[in-house]
Amino acid sequence: MSFASLGLSEALVRAVTERGYDSPTPIQAKAIPAVLSGGDLLAGAQTGTGKTAGFVLPILQRLSTTPARKPAAGGARPIRVLILTPTRELAAQVEESVVAYSKHLKISSTVVFGGVNINPQIDRLRRGVDILVATPGRLLDHAGQRTVDLSGVEVLVLDEADRMLDMGFIHDIRRVLKLLPPQRQNLLFSATFSDEIKALADGLLNKPALIEVARRNATADTVRQRVLPVDKARKRELLSHLVREHNWFQVLVFTRTKHGANRLAEQLAKDGIPSLAIHGNKSQNARTRALSEFKSGSLQVLVATDIAARGLDIVELPHVVNFDLPNVPEDYVHRIGRTGRAGAEGEAVSLVSPDESGLLRDIERLIRREIPRETIAGFELDPNARNEPDVDDRPPRQPRRPMRGDASRGAGPRQGGQGVARSQGGYASSRGQGTQPPRSASAPKAQRAPVAPSQPARVVAAAPAGQPPAPAAPARPSGVGGFRGRPSRSGR
Repeated sequence: MSFASLGLSEALVRAVTERGYDSPTPIQAKAIPAVLSGGDLLAGAQTGTGKTAGFVLPILQRLSTTPARKPAAGGARPIRVLILTPTRELAAQVEESVVAYSKHLKISSTVVFGGVNINPQIDRLRRGVDILVATPGRLLDHAGQRTVDLSGVEVLVLDEADRMLDMGFIHDIRRVLKLLPPQRQNLLFSATFSDEIKALADGLLNKPALIEVARRNATADTVRQRVLPVDKARKRELLSHLVREHNWFQVLVFTRTKHGANRLAEQLAKDGIPSLAIHGNKSQNARTRALSEFKSGSLQVLVATDIAARGLDIVELPHVVNFDLPNVPEDYVHRIGRTGRAGAEGEAVSLVSPDESGLLRDIERLIRREIPRETIAGFELDPNARNEPDVDDRPPRQPRRPMRGDASRGAGPRQGGQGVARSQGGYASSRGQGTQPPRSASAPKAQRAPVAPSQPARVVAAAPAGQPPAPAAPARPSGVGGFRGRPSRSGR
């Protein structure tokens, strides 16, 4: 099968060929005709199988063959396509694909995400674009400032929708949907399916076509998976040994926490292995620079939290290492999906200490296969070693006011509690937790009711003298309409 046989124009086929692709992948072969038909679509496939081209190519075909509505006098051209992604890196990657595939067409695009100056984005939006790729937090920032008009959107794409739910974006997604016209085409793409995804699809999609080209939550056959049992205290030593002994380059290493990523990168650098860390607390410039060096091959090891499990498309990345197993089994699928992409072979190594045996069982249950174990000589398990589970690998820190942002800020907490808040070992929904009001200089301490640590904070109003205090307001229930995004536990 060729791309031309799927109904794509000569200009698109030429752009695809220039990217080095001769024939469509299974997800592309099924998704492209489905999108071209104009109906809604729910599509799932293994990560690294070309889902992005599966929706970008038919969208470009549609825009190039159907005229856009004329803008109002003096107004910018309307945004015709909105693509939402959970992370900055994925947003940038998708927009790069849009630019590459539309190089022979007169179609414009841009990307907006947090962590960078908003003013250049505003200027670009004012000039008008056909396709907008965005993270939910920054998109809502633009909507709040009235610098983006989504009333003319013809196609909505939710890319990596399961990740959005994991990161608590359901409330932001609902707010975005209210800004869109009711008549539009909806495309929902994901590498894993879950009950939450089904619920989202039922509420968003209208009689969608369902495409699933591989067993749910399956890993690619092109990735060789291994588990290396090792004591927790010797993980870093084993990793350094593997990198030096086998002369590994371009090694993507995943840790569970940001502090752990920083610490491991510093330790590897002391071992003489060039390493940098990337996570949500890093500035966007630092993240972009680290990714650029890693992709070019000048950086030997990139240590990342699960923020990099989506959105990193590195040509023929040879090695992925799970320094810590993820708390969420589905994240394992996305982590190792950074290698073995587009038919290339790759290797995924997991350094597993005895305290992670439960996490390993959850992963093997999800992927429905046992991962081979291999003991490295000199790193055998010590029965007397301390292998206790980590409660929280981050250093203590003072709580800070939630910042408006996107996924790279730890799921982009929203004002009013519509996001996620830090909790021990990861993130949890902040809705319904309430906040205690600031102390008033005029209010005596006796009027401030204590709050039990395990209960939602409640505000108790001071009553006039001689009257009983007003009853406390009940805690606000969690979720909207009975729908919750799953809390992330990976400590991005």
